[in-house]
Amino acid sequence: MTFHQLRVFLAVARHGSYSRAAAELFLSQPAVSAQVRELERALEATFFERVGRTIVLTEAGKELLLYAERICTLTDEARLAMQELDGLKRGRIAVAAVSTAGAYVLPSLLGAFQQQYPGITINLEVTNRALARDRLVHNEVDLVVMGRPPEEVPHVAEPFLSDEIVVVVAPSHALAAARRIPVDRLAQEVFIAREVGSGTRLNADEFFRQQGVKLRVGLELGDNSAVKEAVAAGLGIALLSRHVLRMELALKRLVVLDVQGLPLRRQWFVVHREDKHLSRAAIAFKAFLLTSAEAVLASAGQPRHSKGRPRD
Repeated sequence: MTFHQLRVFLAVARHGSYSRAAAELFLSQPAVSAQVRELERALEATFFERVGRTIVLTEAGKELLLYAERICTLTDEARLAMQELDGLKRGRIAVAAVSTAGAYVLPSLLGAFQQQYPGITINLEVTNRALARDRLVHNEVDLVVMGRPPEEVPHVAEPFLSDEIVVVVAPSHALAAARRIPVDRLAQEVFIAREVGSGTRLNADEFFRQQGVKLRVGLELGDNSAVKEAVAAGLGIALLSRHVLRMELALKRLVVLDVQGLPLRRQWFVVHREDKHLSRAAIAFKAFLLTSAEAVLASAGQPRHSKGRPRD
């Protein structure tokens, strides 16, 4: 039994005529008759009988008609679904993002993307850098957004958004109004730091190591919001992305220090495995990040920086 045989059967049943079915299908009448005979042979049943000059369905034909209509309807729906995916009317994308980008950068971008493609669903996992890297290595997501692409697996990484890491303090801090603060002066301060392994912590540790400055870490926290609250409470100072500070700076709950050699500039990358076959939906989202992220975030009032290579 084939789909073609079922479609021929449906045409004959609909018209009650081999000749009219042949005309609809652009086949010869003998070809239509042959397809019906092959179907009857395959299913060991007779589906049509003549009553005078009319062809009518047998009981077996009536039973097959119910199934043939359902099968052909499902086939048409499957074809339409593939066409819709091709036209970006539907789709699903799995994205993993490190915590800073996932919580403070991607929400505005996802909203703008889904205004353009409302039928595409994005499953966003906001996690730490280690787990985001694992999702990429084990091919568990389509795309990863992170600051430092891993070296464990061949990948494609393209920068789509710049970022700055700055030192922040409470407004009451003794250094809040100081200018051109030497980096080694910060060694006297207690730092509220992100957890070891986070992208922000990696950038901070590397910068101070290059400067020959050893930080005094008084508290490690795994969440940017917790770090901000600790700094605002006067428990220490911190290095954080400007993207996470928009509200606190506007409300003057935190102050960015003027430190020599800072801010640190880095890039956010959209990353996927080199051997990953991206769906059209994933390709569209990646293209949206590469072409529209800066403008969308600027219109949303988030910080916009000049693009540059991240520090090594």
